[in-house]
Amino acid sequence: QVQLVESGGGLVQSGGSLRLSCAAAGRILSINAINWYRQAPGKERELVASLTTPLTSGGSTNYADSVKGRFTISRDNAKNTVYLQMNSLKPEDTAVYYCNAPIIATQRGIEYDYWGQGTQVTVSS
Repeated sequence: QVQLVESGGGLVQSGGSLRLSCAAAGRILSINAINWYRQAPGKERELVASLTTPLTSGGSTNYADSVKGRFTISRDNAKNTVYLQMNSLKPEDTAVYYCNAPIIATQRGIEYDYWGQGTQVTVSS
C-alpha cells in the first residue's frame, strides 16, 4: 500500500511564505506525475500545480493562472518527496491543499489515484 503524507500547512500573514511537503512511502518504482490541488469552503477542488517527469524528456511544470509567479512545484527523488513552495501568499489562497499521484508503479504493479490527507493553509489579512 502506497501512502502520501502531507505536511507544512499552517497560519501565515498575507505576503508570507509556506512550503508544503508530500512524502511517498511504499515499494515505489516510479511516479510520472504529481499534482497539487486545493479546496476552499463552498468551492470546487481546483488544480493548482502539476509536475510531469516522462522517461523521454526532462519533464514539465504547469500552474493555475492565480498562482503563477508565486508557487513552485518540485521533487526530491532521493527523499521520495514533492514540494509546493508558496510565496507572496494572499487570503484567497486559504484552502485545504492535497497532493495527488494519478499513477504509481510499484513492485507489485500499477496503482491509481493516490491522495494525501490534506493540509490546511490559512492566510490572514
